[in-house]
Order: sequence, then structure tokens, then C-alpha cells
Amino acid sequence: MKQNILKVGTVMGLLLLIGVFTSCNDTKKENKNQELGNIAKLDEVIEKSVVEYRNPVVFITGNDKGNSHFYDSARVYFEEKNYDVINGKYSIEEIITWMNSNASENPYGEIHIVNNNNPFKAMNLETVVNGGKVTTEALQKAIDQGRLPLLKSNVITNDTKIIFHTNELASNSDLVNTLKSAFITEDKIPQVVASPYYNVFGGEFSNHYLAQPYYVFYPTANSPGKVDLSKEIAKKYPEEKDIAWYDALNNERERYVGEPYTVQYSIPVNLELDYHNSDNEIPHFVMQEEIMDFIAGEENLMKEVQKTNIPVEKFRWTYIVKNNQLIITGKASALCVLKPLVKPYGELEHVKPDPNNKRLYAMK
Repeated sequence: MKQNILKVGTVMGLLLLIGVFTSCNDTKKENKNQELGNIAKLDEVIEKSVVEYRNPVVFITGNDKGNSHFYDSARVYFEEKNYDVINGKYSIEEIITWMNSNASENPYGEIHIVNNNNPFKAMNLETVVNGGKVTTEALQKAIDQGRLPLLKSNVITNDTKIIFHTNELASNSDLVNTLKSAFITEDKIPQVVASPYYNVFGGEFSNHYLAQPYYVFYPTANSPGKVDLSKEIAKKYPEEKDIAWYDALNNERERYVGEPYTVQYSIPVNLELDYHNSDNEIPHFVMQEEIMDFIAGEENLMKEVQKTNIPVEKFRWTYIVKNNQLIITGKASALCVLKPLVKPYGELEHVKPDPNNKRLYAMK
């Protein structure tokens, strides 16, 4: 792939020099030689400003489980675009190491990273091999400790786009900025591109499309029922008038282009307090409300719950005491209604997920 990057200021400066030299009252021979010399310099500038990029590379960072076909469908989608697809790289460390090992005289213009993540948990991607999952804190710690390899400067340019095909990543600006830090070289800073929408691969009507998510939560195993949940989600999103919420909550797939449907997530929270060197007695609880009141009174525990952006009452809480440790576990279920993005005019079809479209993707 070739992309012409013209150094406009330098080129215009040289053109002005040519004009100045050709306007001098020297001999025609001197003028001619000077013109030829400046034209040669101009050609050299233009030649250096032309970057020949490598074919885009795509990292498939996971494997499908159960009935999911996310990764297989993404693999087929990018193979049909004749991109170079790389499998078996499940960490930031492995991705950077692979790019360094396969560096050439031509940098990458596009690097795609496909990851099917739960928006309420860490990314389904490791920081380092067999390390913790990618969160802002975990990735920054790996960077600070020097556990990630430094990307070679000839692998990318400042115009290289690292495009993440994940769910709602752009909504987490801190994580996007930290991911960008992981791919900075000694003298190059690439652009990181992500979408605030859901990425769906292998749909019935499109191989790849984006969808707007809407959420309603309830304590796992204690659903109030679809009727009450449809009323709750309608109240939560009063500006959305086009979705029949009850029908959407009962629909598991897109049966026609643009039809809203629902996917389900489980969101666990684990909270621990060590009473080994504490003068306080380990509390015992009888009811859910007692556990929630206790969490609300412990600042560090409450912060962990707030990281999920889910109200504490939407979890089903249990606890155990083990070796002078109080271990509290919360489980929430999320029903996510996905509304595929479709064109507002013309034939009914999905909006093309173009990473250059600023309405669909954010760039850092």
C-alpha cells in the first residue's frame, strides 16, 4: 500500500527558491543550472516523503467459546480483504514481539487488533504472557515495570493507525491512552482508533457492523421478569423512541436489517478484607441489605463496585470467611439491547464501519 505524505512547507519553500533563482539577472546558463539543481532537490524531497506501507496486519487475540463465532467470523472478514491475519497472539507483549521480529524496511500503516471483550470487565487480552488481563491499571503497571518490549521505530510511523475491534473501548479514554503508550517507539507516536459502539462480526446481513448498546441490570438469579425490565430500560433511555423494549429483550438475533436484539452478560465482583491483624471482629450477615450496607460503609470496597458503573443493589451478594479473610462476592446479570447502526436514507443496510469516520470511531 502506498500513501503519499507531501511535506507541503518544504516543497513550497523550494518552489519559491526556484522562482527567486530564475528571476536573477545572471546568464542563461547559470540560471538553467540553478533551476536544474533546485528541481533535483525538490524531487529528492518528494521521493523521501513517499512512504510505502506494508499490507495491513490483523491480530486475532482469542478463540470462540460456546455458540460464539466472533473470532472465526472476524478472521474470514479480514482474510477476504487480503489482510495478513495473525493467530495465537493473546497478549500485548506477543503482539509487539511479533511486529519487532517481522519488521522490514516498510512500516505498517494499519494494525488491527480484534478482541471480544465484556465491557464491564477487563479486556479479554493479557498484558504479558500469562499475565493479568488488560485494564488501565494493569497495563500501566506493566509499562512502568518495563515488562513490555519497546516497539521498534521502523515498524510504524506517526500516521500509523492501531485499530481496536472491540466493544465500547472508546468510552474508556484512560485505557485508550494507556494502550497508545504501549505502542510508542523511541521517536514515533501512532494513532489509536476505537469505537464507542459494539463490533459485530459474522452477522446474517453484514460480515461486520456496529451497534448501539442499551443496558438493564438485575441481581443474578433474581430477575424481576421481562415486563418489569422493559419498563425499567424504557425509563432509563427516554430519548430512544424506535425500540419496542419488551420485544427486543425477548429477541436473540437480528432477523431483519437493523432489528434490535439482546445479548446477556454476567458481571462478577470479588471483594476481600483481611482481618488477620485487625482488632475488629469479622462481621456476619443474614440479609442482602446487610451486606450492601457494609460495602457502602467501606470506602475501598465501594470503589471496586463503582468501577463497574452498576448500582450495588443490582448484584446478588454472598460471602464466606476463610483464614481470617472476609470474601464477598457479587454477581449481576446485564441484558444488553443492541441496535445495529443503519443508513438513515436509501436502501436499508448497515452503516459501513469505517475507522476514518469520526462519527463511528474516536482517535487518540
